[in-house]
Amino acid sequence: MMETSLSELEAILLVGGQGTRLRPLTLGTPKPLLPTAGVPFLAHQLARARSFGVRRIVFATSYRAEMFSEAFGDGSAFGLSLEYMTEETPLGTGGAIRNAADALTCGPDAPVLVLNGDILSGHDIGDQVARHIARQAAVTLHLTEVEDPSRFGCVPTDGDGRVTAFLEKTPNPVTNRINAGCYVFTRSVIDTIPAGEVVSVERETFPGLIEDGALVLGYADASYWLDVGTPAAFVQGSRDLVLGRLASPALPGPTGDLLALPGAVVDAGAKVDGGSVVGARAVVEAGAQVSGSVLGDDCVIRAGASVTDSVVGIGARVEPGAVLRDVVVGDGAVVGPGNELLAGSRVWPGVVLPECAIRFSSDR
Repeated sequence: MMETSLSELEAILLVGGQGTRLRPLTLGTPKPLLPTAGVPFLAHQLARARSFGVRRIVFATSYRAEMFSEAFGDGSAFGLSLEYMTEETPLGTGGAIRNAADALTCGPDAPVLVLNGDILSGHDIGDQVARHIARQAAVTLHLTEVEDPSRFGCVPTDGDGRVTAFLEKTPNPVTNRINAGCYVFTRSVIDTIPAGEVVSVERETFPGLIEDGALVLGYADASYWLDVGTPAAFVQGSRDLVLGRLASPALPGPTGDLLALPGAVVDAGAKVDGGSVVGARAVVEAGAQVSGSVLGDDCVIRAGASVTDSVVGIGARVEPGAVLRDVVVGDGAVVGPGNELLAGSRVWPGVVLPECAIRFSSDR
């Protein structure tokens, strides 16, 4: 019988991806370290894991691995003990879990929590672990319901909660329940994953366990869930945390329309709302409008500029009269006066757009 107290629960955090869908934000920073609601994205995951009793987390790193230990150190600031395991070449989700497991200290029957570094979730981790232990499952998958399951792995279950299949992205999903990226493994099951090989848990490990008759359990719930892999989703995640739609112990201030970091200057004549973050020492001038956006440290939004649902990088400038909607502006870039950037535009770091260089409508 598996027994553990949550205070002894160990976790593996998968943070090896390159975040290509979020470029140019991820050119120099791994996706899990991007500032989200005022702190690195992973700070929210670490704080939530600790709130459920997790005390030791092994990072499974690959891309820019050294930046994680620089950001979080030994974890003592979070009340955690952190270890770092790096893959020399990316090993896939299963290979990464197996590689990180070498740093676990728990026994073969213990549950191990596995978290993905690009997911925001409000589900009850403690309840998922308790269900796993009570049913003595091989692995228990967090499942969430989405409107368009064709973009995700689709996971049907029977009336007893047992996962009956693991269907990767398909145009005709049999259920709108998808793999939500948080797993509880029994430690001995992780040890059956081949070491040092590229393995996908979604395509190999989970289907293999189901085929062998092992108990793969689905833990379905309807709480907040978001994959922050695209710029629009990244902005939404930050916004939802600031607005309090998802509670986070790591939020560095009260929830509300605006989170202003130390040294930020928001003129009384500016309008900043919608769960926006104004980075440290950033300036928003009178007459500027900022809604639902992430403004990086030291950036400047000039008078009369409008920034909606966008990311403005560190030290970037948005000049008077420029309009940004659903846009990513890289670090140090300058959007000159009168530019109109819409619909997923991305400005690379250091680029300077002259006055009225890009418009989606005729020059007024």
